[in-house]
Amino acid sequence: MDGTVNGKDTVSVRGRGDGKGGRSKGIRGSVRRACVPAGAGTDAGFTFAFTFPFTVGMPDTAKSPTILVIDDDAEIRYSLSRVLSSRNYTVVEAPSGEQGIALVKKGPLPDLIFLDVRMGGMSGIEALQHIRSASPKQLVVLMTAFGTAQTAIEAMKYGAFDYVMKPFDPAKVLTLAQNALKAHADLRAVSDYKPTINADDYREGIVGSSPVMQDVFKVVGQVTASDVTVMITGESGTGKELVARSIWKHSHRSAKPFIAVNCAAIPDNLIESELFGHEKGSFTGATGQRLGKFELCDGGTIFLDEIGDMALATQTKILRVLQQGEIQRVGGTETIRVDVRILAATNKDLEAMVKAKTFREDLYYRLNVVRIKMPPLRERPEDIPQIVDFCLQNLVKQKKTRVSKVSPEAMAVLVRHTWPGNVRELENMVYRSAVIAQGDAILIKDLPQEIRGEGPMEPAAAAAPAPAAPVEESPPAAPVVETPVAKAAPALGLGEAFDVVFAQLAAGDEPMLPRVERELIARALAAEAGDEVRAAKRLGLTRAALQKRVKEA
Repeated sequence: MDGTVNGKDTVSVRGRGDGKGGRSKGIRGSVRRACVPAGAGTDAGFTFAFTFPFTVGMPDTAKSPTILVIDDDAEIRYSLSRVLSSRNYTVVEAPSGEQGIALVKKGPLPDLIFLDVRMGGMSGIEALQHIRSASPKQLVVLMTAFGTAQTAIEAMKYGAFDYVMKPFDPAKVLTLAQNALKAHADLRAVSDYKPTINADDYREGIVGSSPVMQDVFKVVGQVTASDVTVMITGESGTGKELVARSIWKHSHRSAKPFIAVNCAAIPDNLIESELFGHEKGSFTGATGQRLGKFELCDGGTIFLDEIGDMALATQTKILRVLQQGEIQRVGGTETIRVDVRILAATNKDLEAMVKAKTFREDLYYRLNVVRIKMPPLRERPEDIPQIVDFCLQNLVKQKKTRVSKVSPEAMAVLVRHTWPGNVRELENMVYRSAVIAQGDAILIKDLPQEIRGEGPMEPAAAAAPAPAAPVEESPPAAPVVETPVAKAAPALGLGEAFDVVFAQLAAGDEPMLPRVERELIARALAAEAGDEVRAAKRLGLTRAALQKRVKEA
């Protein structure tokens, strides 16, 4: 019997049988019987030939995923290999971090690596860094018997896909392997991803090719050549300030300042000083003269954001600037002429406010010369892929992430979402998902659960009331008595509900009003999806007052 190693890393063995149906001793494998010459008896014997793999590195097989197990404990390697082999995975073992790194560098790359954290010689964390350096897209699952915070933080910091605790639960190991291999397949599927836009072509930050956005761009182009006052309306997060900056940048005032003022963020007793300045000694704390935004912006453009939250007294002075181009500092007597173009924005219904006498009608007509209405993101879902690409390309340029792709499944979820926070919410979600992503693409698993789980409700689910949003309670919290209810109780009236709340709060030592205020603010913010302006309106507060009470809570 003889054998040779061919160029395909297999051993070919040839020999002769004994003619009695037996095998050559010491050889495992199937025997292929050759043709026996005619007339030859069984004593003549037969010639057999067979081949078996001769693995030099890791097996390169397209039939099943390859999983590399790196652990210095032979029993752990054996147990894990048995579990993984039950799903027909090809398992390769390495008894040390050094040998595991050598296998990865030699190739072919495994689809997944299980790596022990504590081994003799090179540690798992150090091996992980070498593996990720050699193959940045390699998926690695760390194995540890010490589930400390430091282990979890370091595992995620250096790019591990996940980590699993010893002793292993076979079902969890198989589920984890399945999820990791699916992520690996998804990452390979987006290798030919092509961005829909080039971010360099959208330096002003306004992205969109939908018909409604094209209408916005047309109006912006028409108003840039004049000094007409423009009112920009739309929901929070739709990009009103970006439009204002675009108008300024393309106008003849682009060489002069652009100053944005958030009217809702400045307390009513300070907004006049911010806008018009003040004289020394005009009020307590005025230790010197200060120039206001209008003086600083002379010759340029001022953007009054959230103008619907401006107090009536200040609205009167804004009207004077529009009509006569004059201002007067707080505490001063001198009239100062200014040349300023005013752009205003709001997410409120100014027409309704005019009817309710909470916004001056004459100022409304002065501001509303040209109106640009920003569409909410849910009305232009075709723009979402472009916005996502724009956000990712900017994050890569700012070196905040290496993620530059999105899987088709994840993009479909993003397009389907209604985005109550509009573009701002989408930008924040893209940033969050890019940080969470473990490859160079955002997969569906990287999206937040509240977005990933959105979809058409089943009839039974649609009929059931939605669960209340969780509210974090500030200690010390008054004890709340929960009474199990076997049958549906009749709905409480408002007065009865207050009686129940009063009785429960009375059982604790915490003052009632601060607790009730805290709970109402939390629920109003949750009901309005975190929109402070709408939550403040629901509570009967200004946005500034709401922010102050949130900080004090």
